Amino acid sequence: MKSKLKKLVLLLFILLAHTSFVFGYSEKPAIQSQAAILIDNKTGKILYSKNENEKMYPASTTKIVTAILTLENCHLDELVTISYDTVMSIPDGYSSASLQIGEQLTIEQLLQLLLVHSANDAANALAEYVGGSVESFVSMMNTKTHELGLSHTHFTNTFGMHDENHYTTAQDLATIMKYCIKNETFRKLSGSASCAIPATNKYDTRRYASTNELILPNNKNYYPYLTCGKTGYTSQAGDCLVSCSYKDNLELICVILGGKTIENTSTRFSETKDLYEYGYNNYSIKTLVNTDDVVTQIEIPNATKDTKNLDLLASTSISALLENTLSKEEIPFEIKLKENIKAPIEPFDNLGTISYTVDGTHYEADLIASHSVEKSKLLKYILEIGIAFLILILIIKLILDKRKK
Repeated sequence: MKSKLKKLVLLLFILLAHTSFVFGYSEKPAIQSQAAILIDNKTGKILYSKNENEKMYPASTTKIVTAILTLENCHLDELVTISYDTVMSIPDGYSSASLQIGEQLTIEQLLQLLLVHSANDAANALAEYVGGSVESFVSMMNTKTHELGLSHTHFTNTFGMHDENHYTTAQDLATIMKYCIKNETFRKLSGSASCAIPATNKYDTRRYASTNELILPNNKNYYPYLTCGKTGYTSQAGDCLVSCSYKDNLELICVILGGKTIENTSTRFSETKDLYEYGYNNYSIKTLVNTDDVVTQIEIPNATKDTKNLDLLASTSISALLENTLSKEEIPFEIKLKENIKAPIEPFDNLGTISYTVDGTHYEADLIASHSVEKSKLLKYILEIGIAFLILILIIKLILDKRKK
């Protein structure tokens, strides 16, 4: 019995340890992949990085650029006819959807094959349709990277075939993904666990599961918070994955480049999960000020006694990404009021601003009046009395002068 109890306790310990390893990181995880980065999508803040600016080969994560350029230049229902060059230009060993010469598919179907199945022939078919030729489309890809301000990325093909001049960095790829997920159709397609392409004029129905195991519900690597992503692999690039995850109002982007496969399991999946959990366990979106919170109180000098004390309210809420060890009270703020604030004042009049700066990101809200402020009539009365007194003195002076004469 003691022996069985010891074995049971040991098994329980192992299970708990494994669960903690996958879903409980508070310390920075040990990443074996050559390069990695984890960023907050809203602010771009880097939460974790390893060799994030080192030149790396992106493999099929390249296809997110092919996809976004297609989405920006086409409608999903446009029909594409597959050319001879599209079919014959894919080298042996690279994945394809067995597209046929003369076959017709919609843009949406080709994007599904591109992002779910990682079909390289779909990439070239889209490139030829959008750019007129693969070469012209590749030029569009490089133009896009320049528009995004990326100086460490260059493409020579549409799908990630290895080439010394086809490279990026983890940080650049995160920036590209940040741009891509602004497009809701991209999110939907790259977040699909599978796709089914109806029979065409040249081929029977195609069905594929995503190459991204994090998005497959029945897979051991399934991660419930993942929303979209794209895998990549070549022998030179290693295992690659760029993805996006959403949990507790916090959207993160993770890039793994140069990963390894150990005992038929790719570290890109486990390390991506580890990084996401590290992010969620150590950072959160915290509200620094709520809409209609009383930020400060001021006294209006020319107001009536009943209305001169005025509460200034935040016009909108301000939330920021903070380390969980920080409270909102520890974050400094600055209040700026308009010059020469005087009555009368109406409710909701803008009288200034409150601002926070967190990790280089500036947050600001207007300060608005909580109630109306009436102008005091006391000064008017004093002025009228003073004028009357001066008139009276003048009259008396005139009378005295007249008597003297």
